[in-house]
Amino acid sequence: MKLPSYATPFETFVYYATLVFTGLVLLFLISPIIAIMPLSFNAEPYFSYPMPGLSLRWYDDFFTNERWMSAVKISLLVAALVTVLATALGTLAALGLSRAGLPFKPVILGVLISPMIVPVIITAVAIYLFYAQLGLIATISGLVLAHTVLATPFVVVTVTSTLSGFDHSLSRAASGLGAPPLTVFTNVILPIILPGIISGALFAFVTSFDEVVVALFITSAEQRTLPKQMFSGIREQISPTITAAATVLILFSVTLLIGIELLRRRSERLRGASS
Repeated sequence: MKLPSYATPFETFVYYATLVFTGLVLLFLISPIIAIMPLSFNAEPYFSYPMPGLSLRWYDDFFTNERWMSAVKISLLVAALVTVLATALGTLAALGLSRAGLPFKPVILGVLISPMIVPVIITAVAIYLFYAQLGLIATISGLVLAHTVLATPFVVVTVTSTLSGFDHSLSRAASGLGAPPLTVFTNVILPIILPGIISGALFAFVTSFDEVVVALFITSAEQRTLPKQMFSGIREQISPTITAAATVLILFSVTLLIGIELLRRRSERLRGASS
């Protein structure tokens, strides 16, 4: 939001004061991250300032330690499978919700996004009790399904937001010209909402890759995702390698979020062009 040229001096003051206050709040929230990241280059195995020297030894330990690399591989595998499932399910749900005259639409949407609202610890306990009856505890498939439940709402919200600016007369025109539903979706709808789908997929990937609470409840000691490995390392043996892993995870997440923002802007331009 830009300050209009006709703003009064008081409105100008409020505008810049709000920007400064927002910046200070953001700095307060990210200051723990800013403090931790330099420690990953500490030459000594201590969490203290000032640092006696700089070294990449903790990054070397992270990328060469089999335990850490195994956790990264499991996290990437689970996140990739979750992304595929959540994107497919979330996109189908969003397409259904975009239909005019859908009965009980607010109720259905509330149920679909409820995993975003319910505290994750409650979801983790419920999943654990449910999996205990099905024998899915300590299985990769169980973890993938649980993360899919958590990730799908992000796809639903993102794709639904993209579809809110979609001109449905385009799909009706294509259907009127004899195109089957699959052709209408792939040739008319998909190219326009694709940035929203990709954004939702990235959100789903980050949700699964960073999740730790559910993983603590339903995975075994051998099935350690990267966040679970970091949590276990803090509880069992504090090692500066955790700071290197945290830095890598932060940079990875920030890169994905930048990609999501770029896709969001492209989606807005496409919606403006289609309207």
